[in-house]
Amino acid sequence: MDAVPRQSVRTPARREPRRGALGAAVVKSPADSPILDRDDPTAPSLLTPQAMLGLARARKGLSACRAPDVCVLDPDGDLEQFLQSRGSLSEEANWGCFHTRLSIRDGQSVAFGIVGRAVGSAFSVLLAEQLFASGCKFLISLSSAGQITDLGPPPYFVLIDRALRDEGVSYHYLKPTRFAEAEPRLLNRLVPALAGAGHPLHVGASWTTDAPFRETQAAVSARRQEGILTVEMEAAGLYAFAAAQRRPVLCLAQVTNRLSCSDTDFAKGVAEGAEAALALIEAAATAWRSFESEEASRPGGLPVTMDPGRFVG
Repeated sequence: MDAVPRQSVRTPARREPRRGALGAAVVKSPADSPILDRDDPTAPSLLTPQAMLGLARARKGLSACRAPDVCVLDPDGDLEQFLQSRGSLSEEANWGCFHTRLSIRDGQSVAFGIVGRAVGSAFSVLLAEQLFASGCKFLISLSSAGQITDLGPPPYFVLIDRALRDEGVSYHYLKPTRFAEAEPRLLNRLVPALAGAGHPLHVGASWTTDAPFRETQAAVSARRQEGILTVEMEAAGLYAFAAAQRRPVLCLAQVTNRLSCSDTDFAKGVAEGAEAALALIEAAATAWRSFESEEASRPGGLPVTMDPGRFVG
């Protein structure tokens, strides 16, 4: 049998990128960077939080789940642990997330759901998507943070009004800008409420990083000259998500350390700062309810709810 001739396949010549000292390709322009060379961030995603939650419930044999109106992301888990120790939490048995559990603080003046150990923009936004898809109407993130501008000895709180986008998630939701910003009308309502909660509070900019062990002296100095108050790992991603999806999100930072420059770093104070954090969350939730009512009656106002019946079945 005659041999079958191989088809000639013409492969286009590949232009090799310039290489750095360690052999890695050097990005010469923003278009060469995958994080900036994105499709339209408003284009619909193939994978949706509704689909993922539905599949998780089907696999786990869970019923429909309605998240509380107010939910809290607690990256350190200290507030969650504090409330558990007081018997103030019950677990939502039908929470369909593959990665976390959702606990409910009920029977109090301000009820809310809480998810602990949600560290970093990627994890926080993954959870924000699923919480809002399950009926959450207002999300609060309370992260531990490092001091950039010296506002006094830690611990104290910063209400983040804008976050420097030195992470990856935000670029999947918004086109490149230097900062992701809190919704101004919501912020204006919440600032006086939180300022009156009785705990040290500052309002200003944060630096959101994906790499806490790359906070070099040069980087910290540059951020300080820019007027940035603190560094954390969640706010830029969450504020970009909030802007893109038009969802109410508030990011609080509990400044606990001077980037390991003090032997008292990472101390949060009484009850690991949980009582103070709880007071701020309650103040924010109460102010948000008033804001929600006003926005709902204002033509063209911020949509602060979704129909959970569409998603939680």
